[in-house]
Amino acid sequence: MVVALGCNLPGAYTSREALLEAAVAALAGEGLAVVARSGWWTSAAWPDPSGPAYLNGVALVETELSPAGALAALHRVEAAFGRARSERNAARTLDLDLIAHGRTVMDGNLVLPHPRAHERLFVMGPLAEVAPDWIHPVLGKSAVLLAADAEVGGDARPVG
Repeated sequence: MVVALGCNLPGAYTSREALLEAAVAALAGEGLAVVARSGWWTSAAWPDPSGPAYLNGVALVETELSPAGALAALHRVEAAFGRARSERNAARTLDLDLIAHGRTVMDGNLVLPHPRAHERLFVMGPLAEVAPDWIHPVLGKSAVLLAADAEVGGDARPVG
């Protein structure tokens, strides 16, 4: 399973990095075992770049949960970190997106793979870093090729 993590507000933590590290650790308590993760990437807020910059990364996760169960677990972790869902693209303490659940393809209340992840450098860049040979279940392209073609968040760069 591929999970994208991001935030642009540190919430109760000293930094965005500390918040994301704590979020990665919290996944295990929800039956989501992190087996690999990317470094952190930074990018301007989108679609309004005047907001606080984002910090993003990707985790590869093993779970026995169904896609719906995994998404519910991600939402519980978000809530535990103070995520309040208000307006679309608002600043947030934590955003966890289910990018892919194995090779599952779904088109309903839950869409898999994530319908816009392949367009976002702040998702595909970190994914290419940790799993360069990952193949998009619908597009048939690798994370590396998708990162090269990603147009949203084109300023995304690894931190450090």
